[in-house]
Amino acid sequence: MGWVDERADERAALRVVFAGTPEVALPSLRAIADSGHDLVGVVTRPDAPAGRGRRLTPSPVAQLAAELGVPVLTPEHPREPEFQAALRELAPDCCPVVAYGALLPQSALDIPVHGWVNLHFSCLPAWRGAAPVQHAIWAGDEVTGATTFRIVRELDAGPAYGVMTERVRATDTAGDLLGRLAEGGAGLLVATLDGIEDGSLEARPQQAEGTSYAPKLSVEDAHVDWTEPAQALDRQIRACTPAPGAWTTYAGTRLKVGPVQLTAERLEPGELRVGKAEVLVGTATTAVRLGEVKAFGARQMPAADWARGLRLPSEGDRLGSAHEPTEVE
Repeated sequence: MGWVDERADERAALRVVFAGTPEVALPSLRAIADSGHDLVGVVTRPDAPAGRGRRLTPSPVAQLAAELGVPVLTPEHPREPEFQAALRELAPDCCPVVAYGALLPQSALDIPVHGWVNLHFSCLPAWRGAAPVQHAIWAGDEVTGATTFRIVRELDAGPAYGVMTERVRATDTAGDLLGRLAEGGAGLLVATLDGIEDGSLEARPQQAEGTSYAPKLSVEDAHVDWTEPAQALDRQIRACTPAPGAWTTYAGTRLKVGPVQLTAERLEPGELRVGKAEVLVGTATTAVRLGEVKAFGARQMPAADWARGLRLPSEGDRLGSAHEPTEVE
């Protein structure tokens, strides 16, 4: 018979309250629910309008929590005394967090004995902020990752528990990369809770060098300027896919553009060359081949189908102009 660590039986599982809102948080919530830790509650943002009917709909995290039979708290803001009283009633040892979407006041941070442990999708201190994956792609980083750290009042600056790394692929969109980080990061988050539970893991201050920031990308950030080099535009468009969605203009209306392919062709910035099966557009360097596009009020489609539907000439037309009025979808 093998040796048994009797101390393992003496350790009580961590009581955890998970905080998160969008789909990217679901892998972590599932992993915690399947772990040996005691999931006693979930905190998420209030129901929000969704779909064409704009009906109030629970967040993805709230929906999964309901399936799991876990109590759900949906404060308008975590500073609310009623929310904090309810959280104290749940008596969490630790509150793991993935993309919750609201700032936590110190009075809430102080409730769990082991604090709030955030899963952030970068290798901190690089890309602190709301859009780390998008900025990593846009900057041309070859490697990024995820970090678990204890939340403090300064943005993403708390002491770190663990890190994982992930290669950024040449064709990655922000959605692609975030999906892989969400899955891998779920394991990192559970391992962090394990280490907190058994006392084997201690949070260490983040290094002072290499700090960078990743603010949320706006719709204007996603506006494609065809006078930029092809490689820079490729990274911008992939970073803005699926949200906020890269866009240009054609004939005064907005045209959303998906990831492009680099070519060796030469065209003037914004100049279109339409073939039977492809649409090229010029940049400051070499032309790029458009992938899928979405015109105002239309469905998403291959660029060649869009050009065929509008009967665009094979040469001479252009995308984008700083002086064109645009309709917003």
